[in-house]
Order: sequence, then structure tokens, then C-alpha cells
Amino acid sequence: MKKTLVIGASENPERYAFKAMTSLSKHGVENIGLGLKEGEVAGSKIVTGKPQFTDIDTVTLYVGTRNQGEWIDYLIGLKPKRIIFNPGTENPEFYAKATKAGIECVEGCTLVMLSIGNF
Repeated sequence: MKKTLVIGASENPERYAFKAMTSLSKHGVENIGLGLKEGEVAGSKIVTGKPQFTDIDTVTLYVGTRNQGEWIDYLIGLKPKRIIFNPGTENPEFYAKATKAGIECVEGCTLVMLSIGNF
């Protein structure tokens, strides 16, 4: 299935990234979180830094536009098939750069996409 990298991951159950990781796991989607602190959500690890993954299908963003700058080149360099810009993460500059690199960009909500079978 579509291995997914959750950017902005947190062990705080009030955060949407936490809810996304929980829902991804419930739907059988392998996922890993990238956050400020290491941890675990619903059996999936949260790691820190900028590890070099080679098999990421989808990146789903839970980091606001003003905090995305340091992540743009790193995430494009992972060569995912798509990036999901969740509400509040929309970034025309990032979107354009990723599209130019051949990455599908989706402005949507991971939680909704999973709930309607459109992930």
C-alpha cells in the first residue's frame, strides 16, 4: 500500500497529524511520522531530522506555510508520488516546485480522503 510520511507528527491526540497517523494505521496504510520529538502513534514511529527514505509514496503535510521552508527541498528530494496539502498548509510556491519535479500535489484532507475511500 501507499507508504505515507506524516510531516508535523505529534503524540498529542489533539493534533490533526496524530489523528491522521491513527486513521492511516486503521486503514492499513503503512506510515511514519516526522516530528520535533521521537515517539509513536498507533504503532507507527515518529522520527526526527531528515532521514533519507527511498520508498515514500505520499507525503501529507501538517506544518503551516511559514514553517515549511526548511522542508521543501528535502521533501521533493524524497521523490514521493504525491504531496497532500492539508487545510492550513497550502503553499503555492511549494506546490509549483513539487509539480515541476513531477510530484502530484493535492489540496485536500487526509482524514476525509481516508473516510471516503479516496486516499
